[in-house]
Amino acid sequence: MRLLIWLLLGYCAYLLLKNRSQREIPAGTTQQKGEETHQDPVCGVYVTEADAVIGRVEDTRVYFCSMKCLEKYRDQLENKTAS
Repeated sequence: MRLLIWLLLGYCAYLLLKNRSQREIPAGTTQQKGEETHQDPVCGVYVTEADAVIGRVEDTRVYFCSMKCLEKYRDQLENKTAS
């Protein structure tokens, strides 16, 4: 019985160390099956880099699920700067 408890404690410690050693993922991104995904700032959908429509804002890449969302985002930026 003691051996079983020690094995269980050892396994829990292993899982804690494994989770700590994983690198942090920036906000708005996740990983699915080894592919990094990004959240569309307009509709909130997560898209992979391969499937995303990429826009640039001040030398920063912004990932969108479609051209429609990219256009909405640009319109929102133009309205903010016009105000």
